[in-house]
Amino acid sequence: MTPYAEVIGDPIGHSKSPLIHGFWLDALGIDGAYRATHVTPDALAGYFESRRGDPAWRGCNVTIPHKQAALDHVEDRGGVRASIGAVNTVVRAEDGALVGTNTDAGGFYAPIAGLDLEGRHAVVIGAGGGARAILFALARIGIGRVTILNRNVLKAAALLSNFGIKGDAVPLGSPLPPADLLVNASALGMQGQAALDIDLSPLPEHAVVYDIVYAPLETGLLAQARDRALDTVDGLDMLIGQAALAFELFFGAEPPRERDEELRELLTR
Repeated sequence: MTPYAEVIGDPIGHSKSPLIHGFWLDALGIDGAYRATHVTPDALAGYFESRRGDPAWRGCNVTIPHKQAALDHVEDRGGVRASIGAVNTVVRAEDGALVGTNTDAGGFYAPIAGLDLEGRHAVVIGAGGGARAILFALARIGIGRVTILNRNVLKAAALLSNFGIKGDAVPLGSPLPPADLLVNASALGMQGQAALDIDLSPLPEHAVVYDIVYAPLETGLLAQARDRALDTVDGLDMLIGQAALAFELFFGAEPPRERDEELRELLTR
C-alpha cells in the first residue's frame, strides 16, 4: 500500500504541487505519491469522509476555494480558526483524526524574511484564505499599516479588525498608496481569471511587489513592476515554501531545499 497525499481545489488543473512533491519524493527515494484531485464545493464533505477510511492517505493541501470551508470538516487542534481562519493543509494524526493546519503563512514570509517591514505600510489585494495567512504573517512581524483592496470592503475591514492591524479597506481599483510592499493575494491575473488592472506608479522606488499567483509565473503585475525596476517576488517562492512545510508533515522527511533552483527550472518548463 503506497502512501499518498494530494492537493484539492476547484479548479485544480493549474496546480504545480504534484510536480513539487513528486520531485522531492524521487530525490529522497521515498515510496510515496502525490496527486491533484478536483473537488467541487458541494463535494468537499464527501471527499474528507472518503479519505477518513483510507489508511494510505497521509493528507492534502487545500487551495481555492476551500481554504475556509475545509475548517468545518477537520479538527482544529492548533487554533487555526481563531488565528488565521483558513487551512491549506490537512494531515492524518497518529490517532487517525484529520487535522487542519496552515503552512501558507510560513511559505509567504520566507522570501521576504530579510526585509525590515516593522512599522511599514503594506497593500494586500484580496480578502480570501490566502490573504488571511498573509495578514497573519504581517501582523506577527509588526507591520505598521495595511491597506486592503477588495470587492467586498466590509469583509476586508473585518479582516483588519480580526488581526488587530491598523489600516483601511478600499474598493478594488482604488489608487494605491505609496506603500513599501504590495501583495496580490487574489486569483486576479491567474490563468482563466480576470486580469489585475492596477497602476503601480504611486509605489516608491524601494517598494517590493509580491504576486502569489504562479500560473502564469510572469503575471501582468510582476511584468509592470519589473518595468519600473521594482524588486519582485513570484508565486513559486511562496508555493515551494509552503509545500516544503507540508511535505514534512505528509512524509516525515525534510525536502532537499538545496535543489530549489533545479526544481524551479522544472516548474517553469
